[in-house]
Amino acid sequence: MNKIDPKITALQFNQCINDHDINGIRNLMTENHTFIDRHGDEYGDMVNGWIEFFTDYPTYKNVFERVESRGSLVILIGYAIWSKDALAKDHAIWTATIEDDLVSKWQIYEDTKENRKKLKIQA
Repeated sequence: MNKIDPKITALQFNQCINDHDINGIRNLMTENHTFIDRHGDEYGDMVNGWIEFFTDYPTYKNVFERVESRGSLVILIGYAIWSKDALAKDHAIWTATIEDDLVSKWQIYEDTKENRKKLKIQA
């Protein structure tokens, strides 16, 4: 049961990602946390995964233009910045499944009409 608004938990988790705060990320993940990438590949050991990711992409940040929740599912729409070129925006959709005020699943999708329809995102 979530005591905190799931949107707050998802945004806190993302702030830890943007800050490259491994301890913060660790503290906001469930023990069985799963990350699912754009290709549908699932990863479980995400503490080490995030460490490697931040090493490969030291300027990575997510910027959300829209956040909505449906119970324990939070949908975040925006873009990622991967390089020092702040104009190189990688538009995407993220979902966060929140359990007991922790992120049990963090998934990223291509921002396509098909995925918006699948996730029932209204224009």
